[in-house]
Amino acid sequence: MAVPEASFDYNTQRPRLIIPEYGRNVQRMVEHCMGIEDREVRTRNAHAIIQVIGRLNPQLRGSENMERTLWDHLYIMSEFKLDVDGPYPKPTPEELESKPERVPYPKQEVRFGHYGKLVERTIAACCALPDGPEKEAATVQVANLMKRQFLAWNRDSVGDGVIVKDLTELSKGKLRLKPEQQLASSDALLHTQRQGPRNEVDFRKQRYADQQQQQGGGGGGKKRHRNRKKKRY
Repeated sequence: MAVPEASFDYNTQRPRLIIPEYGRNVQRMVEHCMGIEDREVRTRNAHAIIQVIGRLNPQLRGSENMERTLWDHLYIMSEFKLDVDGPYPKPTPEELESKPERVPYPKQEVRFGHYGKLVERTIAACCALPDGPEKEAATVQVANLMKRQFLAWNRDSVGDGVIVKDLTELSKGKLRLKPEQQLASSDALLHTQRQGPRNEVDFRKQRYADQQQQQGGGGGGKKRHRNRKKKRY
C-alpha cells in the first residue's frame, strides 16, 4: 500500500505579507473584505478590521493620528484596492512613498568653534548696549565666559591676552577691557567646573545625613548594634 506524500505548508510558498507585523490572519481578513460585493457590508467589515489591528498596535494609542494611521495600514494591505466609505480619503502610493523635504542645515559660520555661536550672539548683544558701567560690567562677564569656554575646550591655562585679542576680533573692536579690569584666574574657573556638579551631590548627602541624625542618631547606633557580640550559653 502506497503511503501518501506529506504536504507541508511553508511560509516561503505563501503569498507575501504586505505588513508582516499584523500577521497572515489579518491579511486574510483584508482579502475577504475586498471580496464582499455589498459596499455597506464591506464597510462594516473594514471598521471591524480597524478595531483588530488597533489592538495589535498598542504603541499608537494616545497619538493624535492613530485612527488615520490604522486606515492607511488597511489600504496598504489591500494594495490600495479596497473601496469603502472610510472616515479618511484613500491615500495614494505616491503620497505614502514620497520622501520628506530636505531640512536645510544652518550655514552660519562660527569664527571660533570653541566659543560657539552663543558667545558670538552674547557679544553682539553686549555691543548694542549704550556706553556706561553696565556695558563695562557686561564686557568683563563676556570675557570670563569666553575664558571658561576656552578652558572647557583646552584644559591648559590660557592667558588673558588671548581672550582680549579674540574679544576684540569678534566684537570688531567695539568691546575692550580697561587695564584695571581683571579676568578670573584659570584655576578658579577650572575649579568651578570641577566642583559645580559635586557641590549639589555633597549638599544632598549632607541633607540626608542631617535628616537621619534628627530621626534618632543616624546609622551609628545601628552599626554599634550589629557589631555587638552575641552572648554564648
